[in-house]
Amino acid sequence: MELFNVTEKRVDCSGWGLHCLECGQPEGMAAVLLHGMKFQAATWRELGTLEVLAELGLRVLAVDMPGFGKSPASTVQPVEALVRFLDRQGVPRAVLVGPSMGGRIALEFAIAHPDRVAGLVLAGAVGVEENRAHLTTITVPSLVVWGGEDQVSPLANSEILLNGLQNVRREMYPGAPHPCYLAQPERWHASLRTFFTALLL
Repeated sequence: MELFNVTEKRVDCSGWGLHCLECGQPEGMAAVLLHGMKFQAATWRELGTLEVLAELGLRVLAVDMPGFGKSPASTVQPVEALVRFLDRQGVPRAVLVGPSMGGRIALEFAIAHPDRVAGLVLAGAVGVEENRAHLTTITVPSLVVWGGEDQVSPLANSEILLNGLQNVRREMYPGAPHPCYLAQPERWHASLRTFFTALLL
């Protein structure tokens, strides 16, 4: 049984909609949960991540990017889609949680719109090498989480992030595959609690 009421909604983004799940405190700091290519907003609900973050007093938004989950495909690029989504939700700044493909979107969003990002959590992010030259422009607190057995995004990517981001900490999950948060959810939630608690101080 969910302790927090999870609202499911479709957010109109200039003629097309993004599906999202929301819970937590409407006035709290916004945490936006992105997803990997094989997953969707509902993954975070099933894993319990929505509730873990809601318990910290955050406003939690898990969004299906265009063409994934319950969001229709769109010609709008993911970063622009995210800008429109946040605008419609009245969110000036957010902490972005991005695994895999979502990590690429979070990175590119932070590079393009630094004033709109309050923090980054990147789990097995892809697209790291392509954005390497711009990593030093990201100065917000960042947490890099990697599975020790990640066969999709090599460990070298986490090293690039560790060396490029200005304010970063890395956590390794030994034995975990690419979606390390699914393999070790208790550890994942402990990592998030520690990161967000420090951010909220």
